[in-house]
Amino acid sequence: MKTLTANEVKNLLEQEEELNIVDVREDDEVAQGMIPGAKHIPLGSIETRANELDSSKEYIMVCRSGGRSGRATQLLEEKGYDVTNMEGGMMSWEGPTK
Repeated sequence: MKTLTANEVKNLLEQEEELNIVDVREDDEVAQGMIPGAKHIPLGSIETRANELDSSKEYIMVCRSGGRSGRATQLLEEKGYDVTNMEGGMMSWEGPTK
C-alpha cells in the first residue's frame, strides 16, 4: 500500500498540485472540518460509490487516524484504482480545513 504523511499531502497542496482526496470519515467527523477540495464518501459507502471515482486518476484516502482510509485504500486497490493512504489521518493534519 502506498502512503503519504499528512505533511507530504499538505506540501503537495501548497505547491498547487491537483490532488484527488477522498475523506472516508462519518458525517459528524467531516462536519468538524475536512481538507479543502476533498470528496466525502464514508467508508461504509465506498464499495457502492466507487463508480463516482475516475479509475484513470490517483486518489489520496483520508480518515481520522489512517486506519479506515487504509481499509478503503486496500478495497479500491483490489478494484484497480491508484490510491494512496494518508498516514495519521486528520489527527496529523496541520493544514487548512473547510
